[in-house]
Amino acid sequence: MYHFHIADDHPLFRTALVQVISQNYPDSSISQSQTLESTLHDLENLEDVDLLLLDLNMPGSMDLFGLVTIRETFPGIPVVIVSGNEEQATVNRALGHGALGYISKSLSPEQMSAAITAVLDGKIWVEERFKAALKPISAEEKDLAGKIASLTPQQYKVLCLLKEGWLNKQIGYEIGVTEATVKAHITAIFRKLNVSNRVQAILEMNKLAIHPDEA
Repeated sequence: MYHFHIADDHPLFRTALVQVISQNYPDSSISQSQTLESTLHDLENLEDVDLLLLDLNMPGSMDLFGLVTIRETFPGIPVVIVSGNEEQATVNRALGHGALGYISKSLSPEQMSAAITAVLDGKIWVEERFKAALKPISAEEKDLAGKIASLTPQQYKVLCLLKEGWLNKQIGYEIGVTEATVKAHITAIFRKLNVSNRVQAILEMNKLAIHPDEA
């Protein structure tokens, strides 16, 4: 019996995945989460997750942060991306950062089932239209992913707000901490990313972002 975990903030798509899994693996168990923070919490406490179906863009992760963090923290859990993003570059990067499959949300239930079955059988699965142009990511991006993955979800949120131009006081109010705590988070972010100021930190973050032409 398999245990599947679905991490996606869209109820209708979670329901669709539950139906696909239930029809093909009726004896399996399924857990669900809607944010990156709750996903990390669940994975910490769940035993024997056989497959994680992960949305690239959900609360707590607007880019590849969720994937690289989960792969760094739970390297033994197979991950398949489920996403509305159908750009070749995004598929390349998702597989490059450790995903074993990439399911576009436009696929039919039969195709989704085929993808899940392939990964459970130890294969990597992507649509035929993506296979010919698959290419590895650079060593620089892999190194950066390790640094970004070392950030806590709270530190990542602070970095996202820095990118939006927020002041320390505004960030503290938004996340419910003191300005001194925000400054401590920023210091930790600079240390982990090996940078010395906000501009450099934002530039590093942008390197891992899914850019508009990939959305």
